[in-house]
Amino acid sequence: MICLSGKNKNYIWFIGRTWHGRGGGRLYNVIVFWQSCWQGFHAPVQKKAVYFSDQKNGSFEAPAIPKLVIQDNDLLSISVSSLNPEASAVFNQPNNTSTNLTSTTTTATGYLVDGNGNVQFPFLGSIKAAGLTKDELKDQLTKALVDKKLLVDPIITIRFLNFKVTVLGEVAHPTVVTVPSERISLLEAIGLAGDLTIYAQRDNVLVIRDEDGKKVTHRLNLNSTELFNSPYYYLKTNDVVYVEPNKNKVASTGRSLQWLPVIFSALSLGVIVVDKIK
Repeated sequence: MICLSGKNKNYIWFIGRTWHGRGGGRLYNVIVFWQSCWQGFHAPVQKKAVYFSDQKNGSFEAPAIPKLVIQDNDLLSISVSSLNPEASAVFNQPNNTSTNLTSTTTTATGYLVDGNGNVQFPFLGSIKAAGLTKDELKDQLTKALVDKKLLVDPIITIRFLNFKVTVLGEVAHPTVVTVPSERISLLEAIGLAGDLTIYAQRDNVLVIRDEDGKKVTHRLNLNSTELFNSPYYYLKTNDVVYVEPNKNKVASTGRSLQWLPVIFSALSLGVIVVDKIK
């Protein structure tokens, strides 16, 4: 909701000054009454449209960054290096090529986690990856390469190639956000989607997450600083953020604002006609 602008206030003052001494005193009182009611109704709605309206100067603990767990159909970059570059080279040829991960990406190559949660790794065969963190998979691969005497002191780096979140609903630009850094907060995702629109319901933002083969939903209030204490503040790969519309409240307000100048003009015209008749 938007408060009456300075122009509207000047318009009210002009009407009052013009018609107060010519039988327009009642009109002036009615307009001032409407303005007072409008501003009083405006305050609580404006509060709901502001992020963290309960925040005062101070500090709070930053939320913990969640550990990412590998899931089926993840695409992983697995880089292997050692003192023997030629021996390491064979492990740096991914077994899968994926194109067009999103509309903004070109081509990505990596190790695909199959439906059974495994990756096919050179010389080691099928390796269980789903359910592990990147560090756990790295330790498992390192141990296997050393035990089989394939490499000496290998260095393994693992990254997610398909880390993405989807932002839908009342945002400026609904989009799929690719996250090369593997870390993104809810606020960053909303910012990359162009921020919430005026029609967004800020106190009931839905996050949909895949956990243990199930869809888990959680609702967040962007009006409150309690958001920073939520485990859903930082998003995980494949999270979906849905911002519900609040069109009933905001649309009715918008229509009222559109009609205000018409009402004022009609009232002014009515006073002029009555004055002419007298």
